[in-house]
Amino acid sequence: MTLSYPRDFAELVGFDLSRMGASPEEAHGTTVLALRFDGGVAVLADRRATMGNLIMYEQAEKIEALDDQTVVAISGAYARSIEVCRYLKHAFKYNERLHLHEISAEGKLMEISRALAGNLQMAMQGVGVFLPIAAAYDPVRKSFGVYFFDAAGAKFLGSDYATAGSGSQHIRGIFDYLVRTKGPWPTRPQDEVLVDGLTMLDIAASLDSATGGWRQILPSVTILTAEGVRRIPEEELRPLAARALG
Repeated sequence: MTLSYPRDFAELVGFDLSRMGASPEEAHGTTVLALRFDGGVAVLADRRATMGNLIMYEQAEKIEALDDQTVVAISGAYARSIEVCRYLKHAFKYNERLHLHEISAEGKLMEISRALAGNLQMAMQGVGVFLPIAAAYDPVRKSFGVYFFDAAGAKFLGSDYATAGSGSQHIRGIFDYLVRTKGPWPTRPQDEVLVDGLTMLDIAASLDSATGGWRQILPSVTILTAEGVRRIPEEELRPLAARALG
């Protein structure tokens, strides 16, 4: 009798990345962004979830740490995004236990691309569309990367930033303007970069109804460094928000 082993985590648990799991009424809408700073990457996201022209929820969590070296911020179909993020967390652990060593940074990004490619059928039907951005630390190269993806799973390395979501189109030009006026993102301290990130979220919210403003409910902010992942608590964020408001 020949034993056959599952080729990957998806086959092991029977997770069909292309199955229907969303509806046209699924909650979505957001602005998310990732910015390099001199010690790592800051990932910011508003907290509004919308359904058509309705505001469904103002405290959605759109940043997921897949492990201690990989953070994603999700835009688009919220429920489907969370489902795939949970799958990815377990897939990383499964690969590590199967091969007895941690999956490489490139391997983790390939898993994200694979999940998006598997979701393409739903995206083409106009439901379940989600586009993440990712911040990753490569312990071998000792380097950080900021990445964005298309609906087919193609991965692109951002220069030092990435943004996605319905409000992102309103702020794309600001990133390069800040580089010209304040210097490259990786040369700047964390707090200065966070103030600029909060300012851009505020601008996006003022121009995009699907992006939640943070003057009442602060956005989610997560920091990725070589030491790991840390969520910035509200008491640390409020002084920076006050600076962003001038």
